[in-house]
Amino acid sequence: MLDVHDGSAAAASAPADGRRPSGEEVPAAPPAPAAAPLLPYALIATVLGGLYFLYSWVQYERFRTPSWDLGIFEQSVRAYAELRAPIVDIKGPGFLILGDHFSPVTALLAPFYWVWSSPLVLLLAQAALFAASAVVVGRTAQQVLGSRAAGIGLTVAYGLSWGLQEAVKSDFHEIAFAVPLLALVCRALLLGRWNAAVAWSVPLVLVKEDMGLTVAMVGAVLAVKGQKRLGAALAGFGAAFFALTVLVLIPAASRVGQYDYWAKIEKTGDGAEVSFLDSLLGAFAHGEKWEMLLFLVGITGFLCLRSPLMLLVLPTLGWRFLSHDPNHWGMFWHYSAILMPVVFLALVDAVRAVRSSPRPWLASYGKVVVPVVTAIAIVHALDMPLRELLRSETYRTDARTLDARQAVAAVPEGASVETNVTLMAHLTGDRTVYWVGGAQGVSPDYLALDLASGWSQPVTDPVGLASQLHPEARYEVSARAGQFVVLKRT
Repeated sequence: MLDVHDGSAAAASAPADGRRPSGEEVPAAPPAPAAAPLLPYALIATVLGGLYFLYSWVQYERFRTPSWDLGIFEQSVRAYAELRAPIVDIKGPGFLILGDHFSPVTALLAPFYWVWSSPLVLLLAQAALFAASAVVVGRTAQQVLGSRAAGIGLTVAYGLSWGLQEAVKSDFHEIAFAVPLLALVCRALLLGRWNAAVAWSVPLVLVKEDMGLTVAMVGAVLAVKGQKRLGAALAGFGAAFFALTVLVLIPAASRVGQYDYWAKIEKTGDGAEVSFLDSLLGAFAHGEKWEMLLFLVGITGFLCLRSPLMLLVLPTLGWRFLSHDPNHWGMFWHYSAILMPVVFLALVDAVRAVRSSPRPWLASYGKVVVPVVTAIAIVHALDMPLRELLRSETYRTDARTLDARQAVAAVPEGASVETNVTLMAHLTGDRTVYWVGGAQGVSPDYLALDLASGWSQPVTDPVGLASQLHPEARYEVSARAGQFVVLKRT
């Protein structure tokens, strides 16, 4: 991976007594990093990336997509590739996705669609980005700690971490870009490359709207490291961009003229309104949140808590703890992926620091924590998503998969279709796709339904459902295969 160097000669020109001419103390520069060849980490990352993509590919081919997000990102990136505005009909006819989440960074994937126009491009890109972050984490560990064994061990531990595995299981999300960027930010902070830390931080604001607060926290870490002016400037930029996106840019692109996700904090799951104070007081009331936090710091042997880099996890943990949506609380989905490079490089920072601790037990713990963390990661991985790759039944084409393929084939190219999660990402490539119940004002040509889908009510009367959704049109069953049924507008 390439590093951005700040090119500053200030440290080199500082007086030997550690003070500027004015008497101001100069922060001690980190020791020169040890050499860390790229090849061994690139090889490990290639294996990890291959495992990530294999899992994603099998899940996609077997119609095991867990949510509608892959279809949403497929529609938006495809629109960018066709030089159109990112309209995502799955969210509603003509819905501009920038009015939902501010993630223009996904447009970077558009050129790859010119070569291979498939949702698998997104899954491959995510696997590559996650794997690249493992190279950054491993090489940084070796350079800071001076041990190849430590670097390789933490590369494996990080690559198998539960946050990354759950993100792979959850299909593609925009945070895939934030993971390597945050690894590079933390690397720059550990190596004392302050301008590089800023340079890698700034693009985070284009990944997702809440990343502005994380950028602000990078500024706080810079201030802790003695770079007060640079840190204050970056913190101000991050906070200002966060305000700009949620108060101006997203509302401007939204049909309702506001940032919808405030409701996750202001309303409970049943729609009852609560004050911010009530949300704050109830933030720690659910065990899933504590379990997630325990596993987050536990995978580093809790030593990450000794590093100021842990300030970077506070914005993400903050909105997740305040949210009333249970999907945000626990260890599942993709929300913890961006925390993984931070906690692992915080561990590296802490191990370096405790080497000189006056407490013998702490210095001794610092010597053994890396192999312990590696062993824990390997054991924990036996109960994580990638373990499915070790089972022969994972690769079998079952009857359900064959039925799903028949249902997809029954919807002609170019047609408009309303569907639920199972078939969605398989239809977006060359059809106009709507979410079941989300095509108000439109009478699609087809309805393609998984009658057992968990993301919509199980359907016993598909024709009756079609008449409820679109009373202005008539539909009849045109194909049926197992739990899948396709209806055509007559």
